[in-house]
Amino acid sequence: MPPAPDSPDPNSRFRDRRAQARKRRRHHRSIALAVLLIAAAAVALGATVIGTRQHGFGKSADQGKSWKEQTKPASPRPMPDEVRGVHVTMALASLTGKVDEYLSIPGLNTLELDVKDENGAVGFLLPAGSLARRIGASKPYYRAELVAAEAHDAGVYLIGRIVTFEDPVLAAHRPDLAIRRRDGSVWVNYAGLGWTNPYDQRVWDYNLSIAKAAVRAGFDEIQFDYVRFPSDGPIENAVFAGKTAEPQGWTIARYVHYAAGRLKPLGARVSIDVFGLSATHDLGIGQVPRRLSKYVDAVYPMVYPSHYRSGEFNLPDPSSRPGTTVAYSLRDFRVALKGRGTMLIPWLEDFSLTSARRPPEEVRAQIQAAHRYQTRGFLLWNPRGVYTTEVLK
Repeated sequence: MPPAPDSPDPNSRFRDRRAQARKRRRHHRSIALAVLLIAAAAVALGATVIGTRQHGFGKSADQGKSWKEQTKPASPRPMPDEVRGVHVTMALASLTGKVDEYLSIPGLNTLELDVKDENGAVGFLLPAGSLARRIGASKPYYRAELVAAEAHDAGVYLIGRIVTFEDPVLAAHRPDLAIRRRDGSVWVNYAGLGWTNPYDQRVWDYNLSIAKAAVRAGFDEIQFDYVRFPSDGPIENAVFAGKTAEPQGWTIARYVHYAAGRLKPLGARVSIDVFGLSATHDLGIGQVPRRLSKYVDAVYPMVYPSHYRSGEFNLPDPSSRPGTTVAYSLRDFRVALKGRGTMLIPWLEDFSLTSARRPPEEVRAQIQAAHRYQTRGFLLWNPRGVYTTEVLK
């Protein structure tokens, strides 16, 4: 609801924070200019410059780091008391002024941006010798350091989404890292997209190299999506090199443990996206929320009401009762995560499969369900990136 006429402007603290941040940036630029002048003098005296920078990154993960990267603290930045954020694709982030448009939404304090998406694309340029650059996955949709700086100047917490095992680009260029068919060709799901092999540690390291680059650029949290085995496609024809007898849920948990152990020391939080029903049913894809929650800072269940079948939770049409559907799902997650210190932050649906938009009251009903189950906030998803901004106030 809007504030009463005589109440303080709820966005004044955000404007003050931005103004203070701009002053800090001007101060930092002055320091950087002084450093450049000293460096120029050193070159004149015969010093040798080592390392170059391109789009915020040097020739390797350890060369050409900026002053900001070298002094990045090992502890994560504070996150909002209540997360209120939206998802942004790398294509939208590439549009001039679009990120600033999202950052200026009143009440928004979190932005979740694609670092690596379902198509296997990486949103910013990694070093020239990296595997992502060699296979053409790394694209200049946005400048990672610039986006991070803009978000922090606006007082906004920045989450980087990394789609993990669905990766048609890596699967096509490195079939040895892909799930294969029995004839040796690359396995694809019903949408024609290739998947990489969750058993292969080289796949783990590929995704981690991208995640580390995002953290060094300033992302506050890495959120792994599609951190599971395939859920659609001719699964019966899938061949996994190096497959072991361990349950799929342990394989996925080992990856998450491996990733968190390498990202948290860099000062990043680590989180995962899971299906909204993964706490209610065994979906056969290796997502066991309680087991995974042991290794991450937050679990983000995708409790989209339109994705539930008729009869789930004894509801004839779960999509028509969004608040109730979200409440039932979060109830099951609360049970699954009982005793864990892991934050629970749901993805909520800000679109409709039957009309152009969900009415604001239906989005609010989902938010109220999140409040009822004492989540750490919420993120909104709309495939087109168009959001009901009034619910964020």
